[in-house]
Amino acid sequence: MLIGQLAKKTGTSERLLRYYERVGLLASTRQANGYRDYDDAAEQTVRQIRALLAAGLSTKLIRLVLPCALADGSLHPCPGVLDKLRVQLAHLDRRADELAQARQTLQRAIATAEHAE
Repeated sequence: MLIGQLAKKTGTSERLLRYYERVGLLASTRQANGYRDYDDAAEQTVRQIRALLAAGLSTKLIRLVLPCALADGSLHPCPGVLDKLRVQLAHLDRRADELAQARQTLQRAIATAEHAE
């Protein structure tokens, strides 16, 4: 499929698809006219990339994870990947704690301001 078709199917811009290809997350072949041609699996790959980015993974880490990814979104064991994902999870846990504290601070500030009215 052409890049425009893949973009439409995945809701991802053509620019991002080209970026994913440039950093080694997505592959295409070239037609005789130079147009990118993606296989049917590219749609699932893009969805996995988007989900992993949303989970806070870097493109560098995603490049390691993608070969381990199964179609249902789960992973089969790959050497070293699980440890890296555990580190990322710990990082997200710390960020979640920081956000929870910031949220409580904001809630207290709002409550104090409303009480003063």
